[in-house]
Amino acid sequence: MKRIKQIDIKRALAMAGTFNFLCSCAKACLLPFLTLYFRQLGLTPAMTGIVMGTKHFITLVWSPAASLLSKHYNKRRAVICGSVVFSAAAALLLLLIPNTDMHAWTCNASDPHVGPPQNPSDVLSVNITGPVTSHPKPHVSQSLVTHLPDADRKAPVITNETSPHHHHHHNHSHTTESPLLYAPQKNESKVLESSSSSLATPVRNKRSELKSEQQTGEKKDESSLGFLGSLKVMDTQHQLFFLILIIMCVWEAASAPLEWNVDDGLYEYLDFADASDRYSSTRVWGVLGAACGVGVTGLLVSRLACLIAAQTSRSVVHFYCYASLAFLVLPLAMSLPLYLNKKRNRTSGLLKALQLVRGSPQAVLCVFTTLLVGVANSAIDNFLLWQMQDRGSSELHMGLSLALALLSQAAFPLMAGRVSRLLGPRRMLAVGAASLGLQCFYYSFLWGAWAALPAQVLSCFSSGALWWAVKLQCEDIATPGAERSVRRVYKSLSIHLGSALGSLAGGFVAQSIGLTWMFRGLAMVLIVWCVCLPLLQWKAPHHRRINYSRLLAADASEASDSESEQERDWLDKAMENDKSNNNSARKVNH
Repeated sequence: MKRIKQIDIKRALAMAGTFNFLCSCAKACLLPFLTLYFRQLGLTPAMTGIVMGTKHFITLVWSPAASLLSKHYNKRRAVICGSVVFSAAAALLLLLIPNTDMHAWTCNASDPHVGPPQNPSDVLSVNITGPVTSHPKPHVSQSLVTHLPDADRKAPVITNETSPHHHHHHNHSHTTESPLLYAPQKNESKVLESSSSSLATPVRNKRSELKSEQQTGEKKDESSLGFLGSLKVMDTQHQLFFLILIIMCVWEAASAPLEWNVDDGLYEYLDFADASDRYSSTRVWGVLGAACGVGVTGLLVSRLACLIAAQTSRSVVHFYCYASLAFLVLPLAMSLPLYLNKKRNRTSGLLKALQLVRGSPQAVLCVFTTLLVGVANSAIDNFLLWQMQDRGSSELHMGLSLALALLSQAAFPLMAGRVSRLLGPRRMLAVGAASLGLQCFYYSFLWGAWAALPAQVLSCFSSGALWWAVKLQCEDIATPGAERSVRRVYKSLSIHLGSALGSLAGGFVAQSIGLTWMFRGLAMVLIVWCVCLPLLQWKAPHHRRINYSRLLAADASEASDSESEQERDWLDKAMENDKSNNNSARKVNH
């Protein structure tokens, strides 16, 4: 009993809420804008989808594995602190990649009507093309220049045959104009062509020999170096893609163990004091922290545009905000109240949760719905800001738009009671998916900088109502003590597996048919599924499991006599039905 009195529940809840707020705020400073940075570097939609899909696949596999290993070796706090530090350091590695879109983000870029060019090659062409100067140049023989190799065309060539004529007509330019001032005579051009062809032949032979030697040397280097050798012969865009992919894999491997380890440690700490049901109240602080991070960062980046040096991209502000908040979280991570309950076997819990989900047809339909929602959400997260950028939105518009979506999602629990009584959990699931489909359809018709803002209010249903319905579904099928494992199954299938598949598919679809038709295709798929879902739910059997833990926790003094009599009547009827079934079975056997 003394050990239980030493547990400060209010302090643990306050630290859990603060940690969720700061971690979500740090992630929201960078992750929503990360695909914009990839676009700025020059990645295509397909490459961006592969990078983000790989990120979600690593999280799906590595999060439970790292959590299991840290629990087995009792290194949970060390893993949490190491994840905070190394994830911040790995994110800063992306800033070492040279930026090809420096001049697209200037003071004029803060204007919502002035956006970056659609293709990074446009920026390169603008930088390469400079003002044309009109200095007097000596006459260049065009026939000689056209026959010379590329390397020899850079410097102007003055021939001996044309220079005397140029000098002669320069002295008499006030009286007559001669065509010799612009081109040689016919006989002279023939002589020049023959001489240039004789000169160009050994030059071509020399260059062909050098190219063949260079190619043989590259083949030898490629065969000896393997993958690194193949990177050397790739073009710049593919080299950039593989470099970003490697850095993202390292980053996600460092940050993936953080959430599960903190969640398990805090939950087991509060569960030891029989206060684990109060831990769910701290999750709303994570949503509020994400809204604060994405909104403030968008405002900060848009205001600091003119204060950043010309050679620096303003995307560095996102990375520095993420790293600074991550290091601010580190002292809090070192003092979190964690507890290690070795009696709990998380592996068997997840396997049992999968069996419970597979055994219920209603739960399987819920799984397909959340998986489809995860696919659509990943496409929105990856490419909505691209669509807004094409319509002239700045980071101020993007940040405020995403913050409004998160705030509307956090506001749903205030109206959850009325909505759940009006619709029920099954209809609420369909309404959430339909709201997401309407959002996707709206995103395909954006026309201005602030156009995406009204659709973000629908996140109250597309995210808040949908996950509320998933929570009720988990309570229906879960056995005592397995609610949390069933919830994790849904979260992993929707957020990580669905997001991984959606990132891969969304990148290739966006590159082939464009962002507009990608959003319209997602909207059509979601609406068709929402039409079919009520019919499938009506045909599927619905088995509601009794939550015995709630019955045991209920106070007998608060229950009225009528309620107790109804419960007894229900129990007596169930026992009578059981006896009748047993008697009929015995008669059949005899």
